[in-house]
Amino acid sequence: MKDTFTHRGMRKRLVETLQKKGIKSKQILEAINTIPRHLFMDSGFIDHAYVDKAFPIAADQTISQPYTVARQTELLGITKGDKVLEIGTGSGYQTAVLLELETQVYTIERQNELFKKTKRFLPKLGYRPKRFIFGDGYIGLEAEAPFDGIIVTAGAPYVPKPLLAQLKIGANLVIPVGDAVQIMTVFTRKSETEFEKNEYGEFRFVPLLEDKN
Repeated sequence: MKDTFTHRGMRKRLVETLQKKGIKSKQILEAINTIPRHLFMDSGFIDHAYVDKAFPIAADQTISQPYTVARQTELLGITKGDKVLEIGTGSGYQTAVLLELETQVYTIERQNELFKKTKRFLPKLGYRPKRFIFGDGYIGLEAEAPFDGIIVTAGAPYVPKPLLAQLKIGANLVIPVGDAVQIMTVFTRKSETEFEKNEYGEFRFVPLLEDKN
C-alpha cells in the first residue's frame, strides 16, 4: 500500500476542484487532502482515484464522489469529539473523513462482503471507528443513541423514523431521499417532537438496503 508524491499532488488538485465547487470547510478539505483515496478502490480504478467521480467497488456498490462526501460531511455540522452514526460504511472512505475530523464514529454496513473487507482494511490505514456493525441501517443503533449527527450514504426511498428518534436535539440527519434520483435532505431536531427540513439539490446513490440480515 503506497502513497506516492504523485498521489499527493493529485489529491491537492482534487481539493482545489472541491473548493471551486463550493466546499468551504478547511477541516474537511484537509481530510480529503490527507486520505489516500486510491487505496480504497479496486486496482483497475486507481488512475481515476482523484477525479471527482464515483466508482464501482465490491458487492455492486460505489465509492462516493469526493464532492458528495465533502458536501454531506459539511451539512452534518459536526465538530471534534462529536458522536456520529454512519449508515452505509461501503469502502470506508466517508468513515475515514469523519475520523480525520476527530469524531467518534459508529458505522453500519448491510453488505457482508463489504463489511468484512472494510473492517480488515480500515485499521491498516490507522482508522478505527468506535463500533463497526453488520446490520440494518434503517433501524440505526439505538443502544448508542443519541447522536450528534447521522449520515446516510445510500439512497433511501423514505426517511427511517428510528434515525430521527436517535438524533440529539440540535443535531442533523443528512440523508439522500428518493428512488432513481435523490434529494439531499437535512433534518435538524428542534425538540423531542419537532424537526426542521431543508433540501440541497439532486444526487445519485446506490439504494439503501433493508431487512436482509
